[in-house]
Amino acid sequence: MAKDISDRLLAIVDGLPLRPGMRVLEIGCGPGAMAREMARRIGDGKVVAIDRSARAIELARSGSAPEMAAGALEFRQSAAEDFTLEPGEAPFDIAVAVRVGALDGRHPQAGVKARAAIGRVLTPDGKTVRRHKRAHGGRIP
Repeated sequence: MAKDISDRLLAIVDGLPLRPGMRVLEIGCGPGAMAREMARRIGDGKVVAIDRSARAIELARSGSAPEMAAGALEFRQSAAEDFTLEPGEAPFDIAVAVRVGALDGRHPQAGVKARAAIGRVLTPDGKTVRRHKRAHGGRIP
């Protein structure tokens, strides 16, 4: 079987504090490779992956049937700044974003709204990890 994830994304996933049972939000999931890898690592947890692009969500869903059928992975079309929890949905333990324009400084006004929206969907101890082109990262202020 061909490798599903790039070395760069694999290194990012390797560096995340993932553990079984976590709820993970991936922002800007693209075709879903990183979301699938995180879902494999968190056992009975769940990854919800979002992207503003309908095409990206279509690609992600088409490549993720086993993880979705198992309930470990869900894809939703949403911009980071518009994302909210569904009624009765539990908050997330961690939010992860790689090269997302609203969070890496390319779109500052959207970034203000996105950080607020993300803060509202995390547990009180929840963390946000972001990476951009040069693999800088850390908690979003």
